Amino acid sequence: MAKHKKHASLTRKFNDNFASNEVSILGAKCGVIADLVYAISKKLSHFNLAYFDASHAKDVARNTLSEYTFHHEGNLQISTSSPINKFEQRLQFYNHDFVFINGNHYAGAKQILILDDEKEASVKKRIDQITNIQFIIKLKAATPIFDCLIEKFPQIHNTTIYTIDEIDKITNHIKNSIEAHIAPVKGLVLTGGKSTRMGKDKSVLNYHGVPQKEFAKELLNNSLTDVFYSVQNKSENDNEIHDVFLNLGPFGGICSAFQKDPNSAWLVLATDLPFVTSELIDLLLQHRNPSKVATAIKGKDKDFPEPLITIYEPKAYAKLLQYLAQGYSCPRKMLINADVEIIEVDDTFIRNINTPEEFTEAKKEIQR
Repeated sequence: MAKHKKHASLTRKFNDNFASNEVSILGAKCGVIADLVYAISKKLSHFNLAYFDASHAKDVARNTLSEYTFHHEGNLQISTSSPINKFEQRLQFYNHDFVFINGNHYAGAKQILILDDEKEASVKKRIDQITNIQFIIKLKAATPIFDCLIEKFPQIHNTTIYTIDEIDKITNHIKNSIEAHIAPVKGLVLTGGKSTRMGKDKSVLNYHGVPQKEFAKELLNNSLTDVFYSVQNKSENDNEIHDVFLNLGPFGGICSAFQKDPNSAWLVLATDLPFVTSELIDLLLQHRNPSKVATAIKGKDKDFPEPLITIYEPKAYAKLLQYLAQGYSCPRKMLINADVEIIEVDDTFIRNINTPEEFTEAKKEIQR
């Protein structure tokens, strides 16, 4: 008898304990840890960073009202009664490139270990939480590595060691950790539109000597290794992603790609954009900002970005699902209201072709 499965067989997003990329800092007083985090974050302000800490206040009454205090500059203070829950925290930290954790209170999947002569007993107490040391920081250069650490990690002397004043070196180490975690980009050619105004499948229209879907795929293949077709009907072809979010148009195709691989970014290209060039694809990739939700093209004379030639980062998946939960299935609406990198280009490159008359005129222009 086949074993019963409680959960659908879905590809899961890479996560540490509380975030997709985290490090806990332990071995020193909380003030030392906080000062270190703020010093690093000032130098890495172009990334989306977070600090996960615990309050030291005692006898705090449980909140009966969640308070959200917004400042017009964008700062937000939250006071809520939510308990710690790794699944909720992963949602909360979904938009962040990197999360620092006060390891005196919470155990991170990776650790930065501070050696403080006065805190050897504290480190020994938390030895089971120390599993994946990224590097060591010494408050005093002469402080030896503790015996409890040598016993658990016989090769610990090979671990990179900094002193607390080497902020630039520590920052660069963190920067490399963030950049190593940047998702690869895969390509997605959207072919499943209804083409109501055109009267025929727009993906097979011939502007450049081949069906447009093949031309679009070749455009993406010039810059990307993995490129897929988004299709409505289920297929066994390895280069096709079946749309499992039904009747949602391009929105469903994008979400279906993320369901297949939530750990990659997806460069989406529709087949009704015949004036897109390899140079435009390269421009989009060169200006990609993985700290944003997406990197999108916008016509200089347009008010809004073009959602169907856009790089959607892994963090966009949760955003799209949140909009779907509110009853919206327009990827442009998400882009307009999210933190997005915008690249402005001449409107000519992103003209949508939707009718037979537009197709005839576009083909003449391309042939000229």
